[in-house]
Amino acid sequence: MSALLDTKLRIAVVVLAAGSGSRFGHTTNKVWLPLSGRRIISRSLSNAVKNFPNCRTILVINPLDAKVAKEVLKREGPDVDIEIVDGGATRHESEYNALVHLAREIEVGRINVVLIHDGARPLATSALFQDIASTALHHGGAIPAIEVDSREMDYVTDDQVVRVQTPQAFRAKELLSAYLQAHKDGFVGTDTAACMEEYFPDLDSVAVKGEVQNVKITYPQDLVIAEHVLEMRGYKE
Repeated sequence: MSALLDTKLRIAVVVLAAGSGSRFGHTTNKVWLPLSGRRIISRSLSNAVKNFPNCRTILVINPLDAKVAKEVLKREGPDVDIEIVDGGATRHESEYNALVHLAREIEVGRINVVLIHDGARPLATSALFQDIASTALHHGGAIPAIEVDSREMDYVTDDQVVRVQTPQAFRAKELLSAYLQAHKDGFVGTDTAACMEEYFPDLDSVAVKGEVQNVKITYPQDLVIAEHVLEMRGYKE
């Protein structure tokens, strides 16, 4: 079902950009680095919100990056209202901060699906975001996954070895409830799906076919791959 036609979908998009450049070998958080004429984060944001004109859009950043974030968003950001939230010491804490920021809207039902994406994945297409969001609304949760060799195992679903990507999306009230309880318990998940599996193990999280080109920019060579993909796409998405 197309998210564009689904009038029941009331979505918030959370893009995580609070990491550091340590593994990349750079003093700057990699999401602020250029990629084929634009910053990595601006490409991630544009693809994330393209099919959701009325969504709430949250960018989670390291507070030390506030100045560069405002400059990049002003110059390159998509034509939507982007709310900036300070991230935490871990990915899980950054997700928690974003959900607390959205809590009131979730509790009253103005947001029914939250989609969380890693800002260092600028090649995820808008079609993938749409598919993930709509699937989460109708099933409870959705994660993109691609098949891998068993030696590279990240996640197993129905005895199939897959590598999980982002964006990941879940029904908003359950997601908020899981993170509030995790905060009380001191539980820290490796990603959104891990927290939901801990607190809502019976939730129907559907594995949606991911995209091979949806690479995460982790090392310098990943930029070369991303630039090549964008060139093949004609620098669109």
